Amino acid sequence: MPPTTAPLKETYTFDATAGVPPQVGPFAHATRWGSILFVTGQMPTDPDTGRLVAGGIREQADQVRQNLQAVLRQFNATLDDSLMVRVYLRDFSDFEEFNRAYATWFAGPLPSRTCVGTTGLAVDAAIEIDLIAGITETEET
Repeated sequence: MPPTTAPLKETYTFDATAGVPPQVGPFAHATRWGSILFVTGQMPTDPDTGRLVAGGIREQADQVRQNLQAVLRQFNATLDDSLMVRVYLRDFSDFEEFNRAYATWFAGPLPSRTCVGTTGLAVDAAIEIDLIAGITETEET
């Protein structure tokens, strides 16, 4: 059997002009491996200021959704291209309220999901979400 050529890993960082908040550590906003896109955990931070948005779990979840969408847009993708979503909640009593908001995020079939309670998140956030999406390999980024 002939050897196969593995896709190359490509990493991407974006700035506020793309609607993506600045990094709070040494990482890329997204890593692409062929048609699989790994999106770094997004925090409920405003892209223009890098600061945590005001409000509770609903407001913070909405900002995280917007930040995830901003990264996905760079690859002509949407939340409906998500294959796996991981949610981290600082207070697991927010689980039901978060689910009510999350259920509105997708027009198509829901992706797989994990939801974990934590004792703390960066920037004192109530929520963080990362995801894995499937994208078309021929799309320009």
